[in-house]
Amino acid sequence: MILRRYGSNVQSVRPNFDARAMTEIGFMRTPDIQMAADEFETAYDRLDVRELSATANGDVQGEVEEAVLAQLSDQLSALEHEQADKRVLVVENRPGLDPPKTRCTQTTRVVEGTNKLHFEYTIEPPLKVGVYEPKRG
Repeated sequence: MILRRYGSNVQSVRPNFDARAMTEIGFMRTPDIQMAADEFETAYDRLDVRELSATANGDVQGEVEEAVLAQLSDQLSALEHEQADKRVLVVENRPGLDPPKTRCTQTTRVVEGTNKLHFEYTIEPPLKVGVYEPKRG
Protein backbone atom coordinates (compact mmCIF):
# COMPACT_ATOMS: atom_id res chain seq x y z
CA MET A 1 0.00 0.00 0.00
CA ILE A 2 1.17 3.52 -0.79
CA LEU A 3 0.49 6.45 1.54
CA ARG A 4 1.07 10.19 1.30
CA ARG A 5 0.95 13.01 3.80
CA TYR A 6 -1.62 15.74 3.22
CA GLY A 7 -1.29 18.46 5.86
CA SER A 8 -1.79 16.82 9.24
CA ASN A 9 -3.14 13.56 7.78
CA VAL A 10 -1.71 10.50 6.06
CA GLN A 11 -3.89 8.90 3.43
CA SER A 12 -3.66 5.99 1.03
CA VAL A 13 -3.05 6.89 -2.61
CA ARG A 14 -2.63 5.32 -5.99
CA PRO A 15 -0.23 6.57 -8.67
CA ASN A 16 -1.68 8.80 -11.37
CA PHE A 17 1.18 9.32 -13.83
CA ASP A 18 -0.11 11.07 -16.95
CA ALA A 19 2.06 12.68 -19.64
CA ARG A 20 -0.85 14.92 -20.68
CA ALA A 21 -1.37 16.44 -17.22
CA MET A 22 0.22 19.61 -15.86
CA THR A 23 1.45 17.56 -12.89
CA GLU A 24 2.65 14.43 -14.65
CA ILE A 25 3.67 12.60 -11.46
CA GLY A 26 0.53 12.72 -9.36
CA PHE A 27 -1.29 10.61 -6.83
CA MET A 28 -5.02 10.13 -6.29
CA ARG A 29 -6.36 9.66 -2.79
CA THR A 30 -8.15 6.42 -1.97
CA PRO A 31 -10.36 5.68 1.03
CA ASP A 32 -8.38 2.61 2.21
CA ILE A 33 -6.40 4.31 5.01
CA GLN A 34 -6.67 7.74 6.55
CA MET A 35 -5.13 8.72 9.88
CA ALA A 36 -3.55 11.64 11.64
CA ALA A 37 0.13 12.09 10.77
CA ASP A 38 1.20 12.01 14.44
CA GLU A 39 -0.75 8.77 14.90
CA PHE A 40 1.09 7.30 11.90
CA GLU A 41 4.47 8.41 13.28
CA THR A 42 3.64 6.78 16.61
CA ALA A 43 2.57 3.50 14.98
CA TYR A 44 5.23 3.06 12.26
CA ASP A 45 9.04 3.00 11.97
CA ARG A 46 10.87 3.99 8.80
CA LEU A 47 13.16 1.21 7.59
CA ASP A 48 14.50 2.66 4.37
CA VAL A 49 14.13 5.44 1.81
CA ARG A 50 14.35 4.79 -1.91
CA GLU A 51 14.82 7.40 -4.59
CA LEU A 52 13.16 6.40 -7.85
CA SER A 53 14.13 8.02 -11.13
CA ALA A 54 13.99 7.17 -14.82
CA THR A 55 15.37 8.29 -18.16
CA ALA A 56 14.07 7.85 -21.69
CA ASN A 57 14.96 9.36 -25.04
CA GLY A 58 13.71 9.33 -28.61
CA ASP A 59 12.37 11.33 -31.50
CA VAL A 60 8.67 11.64 -30.52
CA GLN A 61 8.18 13.86 -27.49
CA GLY A 62 4.90 12.38 -26.23
CA GLU A 63 6.14 8.81 -26.53
CA VAL A 64 9.36 9.60 -24.67
CA GLU A 65 7.51 11.30 -21.82
CA GLU A 66 5.09 8.37 -21.55
CA ALA A 67 8.04 5.95 -21.52
CA VAL A 68 9.80 7.73 -18.64
CA LEU A 69 6.56 7.77 -16.62
CA ALA A 70 5.98 4.08 -17.36
CA GLN A 71 9.49 3.28 -16.08
CA LEU A 72 8.81 5.21 -12.88
CA SER A 73 5.46 3.50 -12.43
CA ASP A 74 7.05 0.07 -12.93
CA GLN A 75 9.73 0.84 -10.32
CA LEU A 76 7.12 1.98 -7.80
CA SER A 77 4.97 -1.08 -8.47
CA ALA A 78 7.96 -3.43 -8.07
CA LEU A 79 8.92 -1.75 -4.80
CA GLU A 80 5.37 -2.12 -3.53
CA HIS A 81 5.23 -5.82 -4.47
CA GLU A 82 8.53 -6.67 -2.75
CA GLN A 83 7.31 -5.44 0.65
CA ALA A 84 6.30 -7.77 3.47
CA ASP A 85 2.63 -7.95 4.46
CA LYS A 86 2.34 -5.11 6.97
CA ARG A 87 4.86 -2.74 5.41
CA VAL A 88 3.67 0.40 3.66
CA LEU A 89 5.30 2.87 1.31
CA VAL A 90 5.08 6.60 1.97
CA VAL A 91 5.68 9.24 -0.70
CA GLU A 92 8.09 11.60 1.04
CA ASN A 93 8.30 14.38 -1.55
CA ARG A 94 6.48 17.41 -0.16
CA PRO A 95 3.95 19.12 -2.42
CA GLY A 96 5.20 22.58 -3.35
CA LEU A 97 8.70 22.01 -1.94
CA ASP A 98 10.33 19.12 -3.81
CA PRO A 99 7.77 17.50 -6.11
CA PRO A 100 9.23 15.06 -8.65
CA LYS A 101 8.83 16.37 -12.19
CA THR A 102 9.60 15.30 -15.70
CA ARG A 103 12.43 17.35 -17.20
CA CYS A 104 13.04 17.52 -20.94
CA THR A 105 16.22 18.25 -22.85
CA GLN A 106 15.60 18.89 -26.53
CA THR A 107 18.40 18.75 -29.08
CA THR A 108 18.51 19.06 -32.85
CA ARG A 109 20.26 16.35 -34.80
CA VAL A 110 21.05 16.19 -38.49
CA VAL A 111 19.82 12.91 -39.95
CA GLU A 112 20.44 12.35 -43.67
CA GLY A 113 20.70 16.10 -44.23
CA THR A 114 17.48 16.91 -42.32
CA ASN A 115 17.18 18.55 -38.91
CA LYS A 116 15.38 16.25 -36.47
CA LEU A 117 14.41 16.91 -32.89
CA HIS A 118 15.56 14.48 -30.20
CA PHE A 119 14.08 14.43 -26.70
CA GLU A 120 15.52 13.15 -23.44
CA TYR A 121 13.28 12.99 -20.37
CA THR A 122 14.38 12.45 -16.78
CA ILE A 123 12.69 12.62 -13.40
CA GLU A 124 14.16 15.39 -11.24
CA PRO A 125 14.12 15.49 -8.28
CA PRO A 126 13.61 11.76 -7.82
CA LEU A 127 10.45 10.30 -6.31
CA LYS A 128 11.37 9.63 -2.66
CA VAL A 129 9.55 6.68 -1.14
CA GLY A 130 9.92 5.63 2.49
CA VAL A 131 9.46 2.01 3.53
CA TYR A 132 7.67 1.75 6.89
CA GLU A 133 6.56 -1.12 9.11
CA PRO A 134 4.42 -1.18 12.25
CA LYS A 135 6.36 -0.70 15.48
CA ARG A 136 6.84 -3.81 17.55
CA GLY A 137 5.58 -4.11 21.04
